[in-house]
Amino acid sequence: MLDQLLEEIVISVVGKQATEIVELLNTPKYVSEFILAKKLGITINQTRNILYKISDYGLVSSFRKKDKKKGWYTYFWKFEILKCLEFLKDLSIKHKKEIEDEIKLRNSKVFYVCESCNLEHGEDEAILMDFTCDECGEIFKVKDNSKSVKDLEKALTKIDEKISVIDSELEKERLKLGKKKAVEAKKEEKEKEKKKAEDRKKRSLKRKAIEKEKLKSLKKIPKKKMKKVSKKLVLKKKVVKKTSKKKSTKKK
Repeated sequence: MLDQLLEEIVISVVGKQATEIVELLNTPKYVSEFILAKKLGITINQTRNILYKISDYGLVSSFRKKDKKKGWYTYFWKFEILKCLEFLKDLSIKHKKEIEDEIKLRNSKVFYVCESCNLEHGEDEAILMDFTCDECGEIFKVKDNSKSVKDLEKALTKIDEKISVIDSELEKERLKLGKKKAVEAKKEEKEKEKKKAEDRKKRSLKRKAIEKEKLKSLKKIPKKKMKKVSKKLVLKKKVVKKTSKKKSTKKK
């Protein structure tokens, strides 16, 4: 069903001659424009013209990659399915409105027809022509609009059915996109956790390296100086303890 809808889009944008590109572009992965040209049996420039016309409506996405040996860029393409379906829905709604307007017109206005030439004219136009056909000179007759209205109503039903199908396909694609985003978000979260763990490991190794350097520098200090340093540290600890005791008694 999706391929049929995409074909309808391509026909409306490019024409029937480009419908073969639908099956090639309706893939989860991007496809090289050279592969597309080869499978379609047309030149690279003809392929690009088709792709550019579809791209003008924002219905395909692409990226380019430079060939390291030859130095030129190759473009890779694929359909943007959600955008395609939304585009087709908008077209269908527009067509539906046109049919509804035509039904209203047929139900409210009188139309005249030349049965010999099978030419139809509105009332204003028929008055200007004096209700006589310019082609054969035959007098116009009032047209029965009931058949035209029935045909238009059938067309309206078909369009409503098509819009319903498009909505169903849109829902499927949105669910797919939601799942894809959820997987990507989970993957991103794992990457963040991995990076955090790596950063913690780096910080830990850095602290250990600093501590080693400190120990090395302490070993180089003479024993007499080392004793003085340790005495100073002991005195500092005692002072800290006394001040903390005083503060606690004051609070009481």
